[in-house]
This record gives sequence, C-alpha cells and structure tokens, in this order.
Amino acid sequence: MSPAKPKMRLRGEIWLAQLQFDPPEKGRRPVIIVSLDVRNRHELVNTVLAIPLSTSVHKDFPVHLLLPADETGLQSDSIARAEDIAVVLKADLVEPRSRLRQISHTRICELATKVSIAMGCAD
Repeated sequence: MSPAKPKMRLRGEIWLAQLQFDPPEKGRRPVIIVSLDVRNRHELVNTVLAIPLSTSVHKDFPVHLLLPADETGLQSDSIARAEDIAVVLKADLVEPRSRLRQISHTRICELATKVSIAMGCAD
C-alpha cells in the first residue's frame, strides 16, 4: 500500500502557516494561497505564494483587503496583508481543522492590485 499523497494546495484556499517573519510564540496564522495552480500542482515546485491574514483590522490602509468572516469561514473579520506576500514551503502548510471557504478569483486579483501598490507600481 503506497502512502497517501499530500492534499493539493490550490489558489484561493486558506491554510495555516508559521511565517518566518512572525515570532515563534505567535504560532500559525491563516494565509491565502495566491500562486497559480499550475505552480501549486507542480511536483518539483515545493513552495507557494501566500498572503497572510490578520484580525488586527485597520480600515482604509491601501495595501490591506478586508475579508469578512462570512467570506473566509474564519471566526472573525480579517485583513489580507498584501505587503507581507511570502514564499511558503508546501510542507509548512497545515490544513485547518474546519473547512474554510475558497477566496474567489476576483478577490485574488484585488489582492494582486494591493501587492502592486505595496511595490509602488500602481497608477
């Protein structure tokens, strides 16, 4: 009997990850996978691009995207912190215990615009 294949991480899904820039005591936080599924599914690619979520909501910050709890399946409203986009090892992603919702393509594209703003490339 062969070992089970690890679950595929797909664009728009919310997973948990311990991010390198977070202090160890912070623990895992939710992240949205934003890389293309062609990359996410590739056997030889061991990373994904992810944007961390935070419950410290600061409205009207140009590089944050507010995601209501009913959109994410999380317990509270969150913000996606586009300025903190990160490369995360697939092996470091942990599937949440409760099934969360998948963020839409439209919302992922809104995040891409926020990343562009964070890089000073937006008009």
